[in-house]
Amino acid sequence: MFKPSPLIAPILLMLVVGCTSNHAQRERVLRLATTTSTRDSGLLDVLLPPFETEHNARVDVIAVGTGKALKLGEAGDCDVVLVHARAAEDDFMAAGHGGRREDVMYNTFEILGPPADPASVKDLDPAAALQKIADGGFRFVSRSDDSGTHKRELQLWEAAGGLTAWPEYIETGQGMGASLTIADEMQAYVLADRGTFLSFQDKVNLIPLVSGPSELQNPYGVIVVSPENQPSASSELANELVDYLITPQTQAMIRDYQVQGESLFYPMHLLEEK
Repeated sequence: MFKPSPLIAPILLMLVVGCTSNHAQRERVLRLATTTSTRDSGLLDVLLPPFETEHNARVDVIAVGTGKALKLGEAGDCDVVLVHARAAEDDFMAAGHGGRREDVMYNTFEILGPPADPASVKDLDPAAALQKIADGGFRFVSRSDDSGTHKRELQLWEAAGGLTAWPEYIETGQGMGASLTIADEMQAYVLADRGTFLSFQDKVNLIPLVSGPSELQNPYGVIVVSPENQPSASSELANELVDYLITPQTQAMIRDYQVQGESLFYPMHLLEEK
């Protein structure tokens, strides 16, 4: 009759304990829908790894325009969104798609153009600059992708009296980095966020021509997809990410993140020492 080795039982016990331990420590996954400008800035490459390590998690970043990011949240195809279009964010919350929203940071938009500035828009206010570009029939590249940048562009056109497309108004339907590249190739004007421009500054021959006014401030908000509306959302981990983003330590990381010696984003939860 076969007699099992006295070593087998301990080995089996170790295997069971090991499997149980591995299961308990299994990596959690969080789906973050955010904007292409956030991804292209490189900031997430700095912010997410410490969170992933601390929480034994993997954050899968889905980079799309703000409109598409909010649609993903509405459909339950992501757990948290990080976007920059306050009116759309408020509508998302009012419709019950979001369970929690927090301000995170802001940067600014700029109207970029070729150094020669053929439309002579340098230092004009945004609406006047856009109107002059349109009236002169100069090339202008629009993302036209329902992103936060595109939404802001449409607001600026409304302030300029409304958008009437002309032959040199180019709609890319692409993200900020791709649209910047296209604008550079065409030597066109384009509305871009400061962070993405700085990240692409060495790759394009465009310069900031209109910047500074409050109409060009660009705040970012983070929203946890409502667990009541989307039961599949990883609400606990999503809230942990939001908590992490607004801690003084992470807000300081946002403040200190620079490209070419310049800060890209300004934290909204960090009280500076006087």
